Amino acid sequence: MIARLGRSIRARLALFASVAMALLCLTTSSALLWMVYNTTVDIHTQDAAGTTLTVAHLVRESELALLAHLDVRGVQVVDPHGQVVSATSDLAGGPRLTTAAPPPGTMNRVVHACDLPYLSGGCHIVAIYRVYQPDGDWLVYAFRHRPPWYASPGAIAFLILASGALVVLTSYGVSHVVAKTLAPVNRITGKLAEITAGGGGMRVPVPENADEIRALAETANRTLARLEDAMEQQRRFASDASHDLRSPITAMRAEVEEALLAPGESDWQEVGGKLLTSLDRLQNIVTDLLTLAKLDAGAPARLGPVDLSELVTAEVARPRTKDVRVSVQPGVVVTGDRLRLARLLTNLLDNAERHAERAVAVIVRRDGEAVLEVLDDGAGIAPEHREMVFRRFTRLDASRSRDAGGTGLGLPIAREIARTHGGTLRIEDSHTGARFVLRMPVREE
Repeated sequence: MIARLGRSIRARLALFASVAMALLCLTTSSALLWMVYNTTVDIHTQDAAGTTLTVAHLVRESELALLAHLDVRGVQVVDPHGQVVSATSDLAGGPRLTTAAPPPGTMNRVVHACDLPYLSGGCHIVAIYRVYQPDGDWLVYAFRHRPPWYASPGAIAFLILASGALVVLTSYGVSHVVAKTLAPVNRITGKLAEITAGGGGMRVPVPENADEIRALAETANRTLARLEDAMEQQRRFASDASHDLRSPITAMRAEVEEALLAPGESDWQEVGGKLLTSLDRLQNIVTDLLTLAKLDAGAPARLGPVDLSELVTAEVARPRTKDVRVSVQPGVVVTGDRLRLARLLTNLLDNAERHAERAVAVIVRRDGEAVLEVLDDGAGIAPEHREMVFRRFTRLDASRSRDAGGTGLGLPIAREIARTHGGTLRIEDSHTGARFVLRMPVREE
């Protein structure tokens, strides 16, 4: 499809350039023909006028008999009585060809006359010179053929051939240049077709030159790189999610099968408890997956004023296995969805509680923006792993990766909630343990 479009564009551009060149050649040829025509007419006019001067001298000197010996043609001499008294050999014995004369008081005149007898068809340039003699005014006529509008057959043939050659060269040149320009696009198109068909790496060739197409290829490669990363993350997410869903299901199946092997000897209450534990984990994973799906889909939030200090006070009041220390600055209000922000805080507290040695600290303060910090006194997270823990179902070599109490989705959910509220959630440096910092815009009343 793209290849056909490229050929269509090339043909259209070549046609457009050819038409433009044809119009340019037509305009230029017309101007040249007009210039050549005018120049030729001027030459013929000057020649006729010069001839009349030569013959006029013969009239003054009464030497018209010498006219037959001059190398001139198309000349008539008319006496004051209007009679042709002398002419060149081509007009000898013919009548007066024209009665045109210079205006009174002037000596010369040039006129154009057509279909004159004794002369070949077409129009002629007639130069007229008045000679003042004692017996009256004599008139000397010199006739020259007026060239056609195309000046000469050779000129028109040359211009037609030159114009045709320029149109053909323009068409070929534009087609060649466009084809060469679109060649990288065709290669990119072919590579994209291979990628669509599932073959080859997810990169398109980058041309050495052609800055615009090079920028297009580099942009496409960046897009493909992000797409490849997203696909890889999606595959990894699907693999990890299926593994995490399969683990509690496998555990429940093993418990049930073991109990069924000896139903009379099995403690069904203990089996039920183990099954409930696996079901709780399975339910937590499914709930977190649904939450992430809603956040990814951009589900609308119920926005309103939320006092972070009050929210933290309410959440830490629930029983915890570790000591939770709270330091809040009152009146830190943000605009957000209270339920989602409570989920964010709960996820951070649950994560800190699982990895703390003895205590968890929660701090709320205002520093140009609303800041919420959750710290634990555990082993901490290496700087190179601080972004990795926010990936879904991420496993780290350290003990913080996941334990039996986590689903591997709590921190990704917390960061996604922060992002939907126009905030950020990062792990920042601390003297001990991990320090999660949420920053959000403060609500101005």
